[in-house]
Order: sequence, then C-alpha cells, then structure tokens
Amino acid sequence: MAWANRGLEELIPLVNKLQDAFSQVGHRMDLDLPQIAVVGGQSAGKSSVLENFVGRDFLPRGSGIVTRRPLVLQLIHNPKAEYGEFLHAKGKMFSDFHEIRAEIEAETDRMTGSNKGISPVPINLRVYSPHVLNLTLIDLPGMTKVPVGDQPPDIEQQIRDMLLQFITKDNCLILAVSPANQDLANSDALKIAKEVDPQGMRTIGVLTKLDLMDQGTHAGEILENKTFPLRRGYIGVVNRSQADIDGRKDIKAALAAERKFFLSHPAYRHLADRMGTPYLQKTLNQQLTNHIRDTLPVLRNKLQGQLLGMEKEVEEYKNFRPDDPTRKTKAMLQMVNTYGVDFDKRIEGSGDQIDTVELSGGARINRIFHERFPFELVKMEFDEKELRREISYAIKNIHGVRTGLFTPDMAFEAICKRQIAKLKEPSLKCVDMVINELNNVVRQCGEKMGRYPQLREETERIVTTHIREREQRAKDQVVVFVDVNLAYINTNHEDFVGFADAQATDKSTTKRNAKNLGNQVIRKGWLTIHNISIMKGGSKEYWFVLTAESLSWFKDEEEKDKKYMLPLDGLRVRDVEQGWMSRRHIFALFNQESRNVYKDYKQLELSAETLDEVDSWKASFLRAGVYPERNTDTTSAESSGNPQGDLGSMDPQLERQVETIRNLVDSYMGIITKTIRDLVPKTIMHMIVNDTKEFIQSEMLAHLYSSGDQASMMEESATEAQRREEMLRMYHSLKEALKIIGDINMTTVSEPCPPPVDSDSWLPPPSPSQNRGLQPPPSPTRNLPPPLSPTRQLAPPTSPTSGRVSPGGSPSLNRRPSQRTGGVARPAPVPPGPGGPAPPPPRPNSMMQRPDLPSRPAPAFAPPEIPARPGQNAAPAIPRRPDAPPRPPPGRPAVPARP
Repeated sequence: MAWANRGLEELIPLVNKLQDAFSQVGHRMDLDLPQIAVVGGQSAGKSSVLENFVGRDFLPRGSGIVTRRPLVLQLIHNPKAEYGEFLHAKGKMFSDFHEIRAEIEAETDRMTGSNKGISPVPINLRVYSPHVLNLTLIDLPGMTKVPVGDQPPDIEQQIRDMLLQFITKDNCLILAVSPANQDLANSDALKIAKEVDPQGMRTIGVLTKLDLMDQGTHAGEILENKTFPLRRGYIGVVNRSQADIDGRKDIKAALAAERKFFLSHPAYRHLADRMGTPYLQKTLNQQLTNHIRDTLPVLRNKLQGQLLGMEKEVEEYKNFRPDDPTRKTKAMLQMVNTYGVDFDKRIEGSGDQIDTVELSGGARINRIFHERFPFELVKMEFDEKELRREISYAIKNIHGVRTGLFTPDMAFEAICKRQIAKLKEPSLKCVDMVINELNNVVRQCGEKMGRYPQLREETERIVTTHIREREQRAKDQVVVFVDVNLAYINTNHEDFVGFADAQATDKSTTKRNAKNLGNQVIRKGWLTIHNISIMKGGSKEYWFVLTAESLSWFKDEEEKDKKYMLPLDGLRVRDVEQGWMSRRHIFALFNQESRNVYKDYKQLELSAETLDEVDSWKASFLRAGVYPERNTDTTSAESSGNPQGDLGSMDPQLERQVETIRNLVDSYMGIITKTIRDLVPKTIMHMIVNDTKEFIQSEMLAHLYSSGDQASMMEESATEAQRREEMLRMYHSLKEALKIIGDINMTTVSEPCPPPVDSDSWLPPPSPSQNRGLQPPPSPTRNLPPPLSPTRQLAPPTSPTSGRVSPGGSPSLNRRPSQRTGGVARPAPVPPGPGGPAPPPPRPNSMMQRPDLPSRPAPAFAPPEIPARPGQNAAPAIPRRPDAPPRPPPGRPAVPARP
C-alpha cells in the first residue's frame, strides 16, 4: 500500500497486541478496540471467506452450528514463515493447519462441551503467513433458529446476545456475509447490522455463492450498491463448493477460478477489479487501518483515563515486596490506624465515603434513639379501656369485702409497677438495634483490610467480641434502671400532679389541653394513597401534614390546594401485607368502630419508599395519639373471660376513684417514660459506642500482637496477589500502548488515502450524450486519486477565453490584465451547447481524469474559435496580426469586445 507509511502499517499489529494484553487481564472488551466482526446466517460462507484469506483449510467444518465460540483471527504478514499460534497455548507453533483445526475444536469443547453448546469466551488465534495482509477479524457463530442436539431452547437469543456484545461497539466494523442465492431482503446479517448501525457507517457487505444463483439471475445491481445500498458497498466472492472441498481442491486454484468467474461473467465483468477474495482482503486491510487511525484519538483518551485512574493504586504496588518483615509490621500499623480513624468517622458522621442513598453508621444510631426507640416505648403504653378496667379491678380487690370510702393508693402503685415493667422490653430492644448497626460498621471498616483476609478476620473477631461484652453490661444497666423505678414510687416528684390535682383534673381540662396542641405540626412529607380505584386515578402521591388533631394532604408542598382533612379521633395504625410485585412499604389508618375513614373506604392505605420512612411516620402518628392495632385475640379473650368487666355498671364513687388513679398513673408514667428515653441512649453511648471507639484506638493493636503470628496475619490473599499482578500488567500495557500510539502520531506523515468504498464511487458509466464531442484523455498508468476540490478547478467559468496565445501557438494560462484598461478584452459570452466552446485545457500534470466521470477534451494547441449557434450568425474570431509582438506595448489599447 503506497499510501500508508510505516507508522500506519503498525496500527493493526498494535491493536493485536492490545487485544492479547487485555484478553489476559480480562479487560479487552471494556476498551472497545477497533476490530472487524464477521456476522451471517448459518452456512453463509463466513468460515470459507476466512480460509480464503489465509489460503489454508484450518477452520472446523460440518453440518449445523460449527463455530460455537468467537474466534479472534489475527492475520500478520510474515514473508519468512507460515504458522499459527494460540493465546491459550502461547509459545507453541502450529505449522500444520490441520492441527490448528483440531486445536480449535478441542478448545471449543473444553469450554462448551461436545453437545453444540456456545460460549462468549473468545479463542485468540494468530496466523503468520506471507500470503496475508495485516488484518484482525472475529468469526462469530452463525445465526440459527432451531435448537439442535442438547442446545437450549433459547439458542437463537443466546447467539443474538453474543453477536450484539461485539457489534454494538462503535469501533467495530461489521462484515455482513450473505449468500447471493437467497433473497437479500431476508438476510440475517444485514438485519442485525441495520439494528446496531442504521446509517450503514460501519457495515461492509459480502456476497457469497454467486456461482450458485439460478440460471438467468445475477446480483449485479446489488454489487453496484443500487438495491440495498450500504455506505461501504458490497464485495462479491466465490468460495469452494463442497465437491471442491471433498476433492481437496487447492485454495490457490480456487482463487484463480474465482478470478476467471468474474472476468467471464457478463454481469460482473465490469466489476471484476472490485470483486474477489484478494480485493476483499485488501479492502478490509485498508478500511480497518483507516478505522484504527480515525479512532486513535478516542482510544488514546480512554487509555489515558484508565491510566490516571490506576496511578494511585499502582504507586503502592511498584515497590511492593510481599516477604519483607519490615513491610508487614508497617502495613499492620497502618491498617489498624486506618481502621480506627474510619470507625470513628463513620460514627461521628464525617466519613470519607458519604452514603447518599441511605442512612448509615452514626445516622442510623441517631434514628434508633429518636424515632425507633420512642416508637417502641409508645407501643407499650396502655389502652384506655383496658387501663380503666384494670384500675377498677385493683380498687375492688384492695377493698375486699369492705366498701371503700377513699381512693386506695395501693391501686395506684400496683398499676404503675405493671406499666413500668413493660418498659424493659423496648429498652433492651434498643440495645439490640444499636449492636446490629455497630456490627455493620465493623464490617464496612474491615473492607479496607481486604488485601489481608486473616488480619481482617482477626480484627473483626476482636472488635465484635468486645462489643458483645459491652452489650451485656449495657443490658444489665438498663435492667437496673427499670428495677430502680420499680423499687420506689416517688409521689413527691416535682412534675407529679398529686392526689389533689388528680381529683381536680376532669375531661374538660383534657380537651382544652388537646385543643391547645391541635394546631401543632408533628410531621410533613410525601406519601402515596393506594386504595383509590383505577377509575378514579389509581395510586397517587400527595403532600401530607400531620397535626395533633388531623391528617391533611395537599397537591404539593406549597399547601395551597388541600385535597382532604381527616380527623384522628378513634383512628389506629396497622401494617398492610406487601404484594410480591410491590416495592413500597404500606401501612393503613382505620377506625376502631369499623366506620368509614375516607369517603367509602374502611381504611386509608398509605406507603413510603423506604421502611425507615414508614417507621418514622408511625412514630409521628403515635405522638399524635394514633396507636398501633392491638392483638384482637388477646383482647377478645380477656373480654370473654371477664364478662363483668363492663364499666357501665360502675357506681359513681368507683368511677371517680378510677378517674383519679387513671390521672395519677398518666402523670407518673409520663415522668418515668421521659427518664427512660433519656437514660437508655446515654447508657448505650457511654458503655458501648464510645467504649468501642476507645478500645480500637488504644487496645486493639495489643490484642492483635497477642492473638497469634503476625506474619501469617499479614499474608496477602491469592485473589489480591493476582489482582496486583493484573493491575501492574494492565498498567504497563496501557503505558506501552500509549507510547506506541504517541510514536505513531508523532512520526507519521499524513498522506491522502483512497476514499472509502461507498456508493458514490460506484456510479453508472456516463451516457453517450454526455460525452458527445469530447475526446477521452490518455489512460493513466497508476491508481487515480479522488477528484480535485472546487478550489483547484483550472479556469473560472466566467472567462472562457482569458488564455493568451504564446508565439508557439499554445494558450497561456496566466495572462496579466491590461495596465490601461485594467482588464483583458473579452469576446461576447457564448452559451454552452452542442456547438459551443470547448472547456479550457487542463494544467499539465495537475489532475488525472477519473474513469467514472465524463471525459475532458484533449489540450488545444490553436487559438480558440467561437462557433455560432445553429441558426445564428457566427461571431468572427478575434483577428491576430502576423507581425504582432509576443506582448503588446503598454500604450496599446485592448481590442474591444463585440456586442
């Protein structure tokens, strides 16, 4: 290729090296290297085309699906030897191409089995030969419809997915192979190529089996790019028939027969120079080289981006010595210090990697303290009817057979102690929830020790053991808090109402206090209403505002368009079972007396995106006095077992006593609940969280030294060692690739290359009327370059006779304008026509005429004459005096133009 210098000739071997290097480290496909993928239907002749390129029989043959793994075929021109080499058997040279075929079959069976299965893992084969041009192709399995043998039912989809894995990449040229003896409208290759390349920018069409078409038919219009046009056009080839293969017909003889076929066929004779396997190979070499050259800037940017991303990590690996004891000690100190800093930051909320998707670390512990724990405490609060029933039974049981005149304080203490004991369970549950979050933080911090699995395992074991020890102590302390409050009922507390205030408190006071809190906003946020029928719009999201008395929702957060306001009186909260297709967490509001809650609905189903939001809303409803649904079985059992529990039968004196004790219990339990809500989080922080942080900073290193052999703990994992080697190999491969690309860009001199094979260069020959009166130029002796740009045309169209005649009779192309008149005398313009003026002659050696464009006239060596149009008087030619000097004197006027 005369147009390509040595720099460009090295482009395809460069990509081959990149493919091999990145195949070994598993990153070749991510780089999107320039390549050519061969696609086509089953038995379309793809493998035969590749064998014709090599000139040898080396690909598996047979019926059904034969190519079951992608074959990356790298053809390298080598004038001295002819052999093959596999990437999986590097260093072993296969001089016998029948052995190459056997190795391909064996390697395919090793990955897919012998039952016609397929695999996307490629086989890399490099062929060195004096008969090939530098070229890289990927032979892909042929598209099929029906499973054969033990193939899965979705074999068609599997093959399609494999093809798309390669051809969807922008840097992949598509060699679409279609048999000519089938309707091209049904071509599987063109169909899938059009899906990923609708403009045809990357598709090269190949027609096989031209010699097997029905008699009287031909593919001339397709090859001329008229029927199904592609930007890069079509190339026809003739492969060996099955009889030729069985008769061991030599490929060289087959190529000669192919050439003879195109030269002798009347429909292809004029296209013979652009048909055949040699031309296809040369075209692919040219197009792949051009494609690589065009994609080099993008490829270089990708390589530089990956190199910069690896710089920091590779810097740690450059001077890495696994067996150095000093390095191991230093690494352990660094790991422990990093672990402690990371743990502290995750708890305090200033970690290096802040999670923007969900709460983590200290934020989740904070949510437990201020949302989950209060929610669990409120769930333990009493039910009004049940509490009054318990107080009534306590008063009657204390009085015994006597009729009591005064309100017994023993009933107050008994009810308070029963309610205080219920606080133990949510307090211990709060400790468990914090422990779970701490364990998650320990695992997250341990991820940075992934290089040393034994160190990570030992560190997590030591920290987890310490947390469990502190957990038990914290739980014991929480139990002590509850027991202390059970031991003594302090009725002299400053916040306790006392008996006098309790008797004075009535329902009107309670209602008045509730009214004062009614306008207080407890929570705002987005929720979705679910149980709206599809006819009315289906599920819809609204902006909800929860106050102490009502739940309102609006169209948006501006709170201007109120949709509804729901009073909270008599409402309860229950969980709704989540559907298997639902991704949202649903809860419902319902009325205890089975009344409609919202329009005609018995319950209002609401949902949020996350479970944390649902729990937070439930806690807010509890603050508004909307309690969770109680266990109906327990309540009904208690009611059925105590038929006398109807409070309507109480006498007025007992009712007053019940109301007094109920107010006392409510006041005292408010004090105890507030104390527990304050002390339990403080106890957990002091005895577990802060203590664990201090332990990691001061004592964990000592525990590691005393737990075992430090050298064994600092042994790298096999995965990490392999990853380090792959990282270094990838790093050096990227640097080498960038160096080669940089050298090519710096040392390559840009030269014009042939235009791509497209429909524009396959125009039909001009009609005789276009060439009438024109003489063709002498045929060129070399390949013709593309036509000149408009800026290089020889003569402007407005001055057809501006050339000056030299003494020898040849026209001068550069005549100076007259100094007196400022211009050259011009004859009257004559419109072009059949008898019009001939175009101006071309400059010597300035342009070669393309054979597919109309011929230009031969250079004229006489003064131009202006013939007249048919039917008009001819304008006489400009007279020339025989004694006229070569240049007119400056004072001579110009010859005036004729009208």
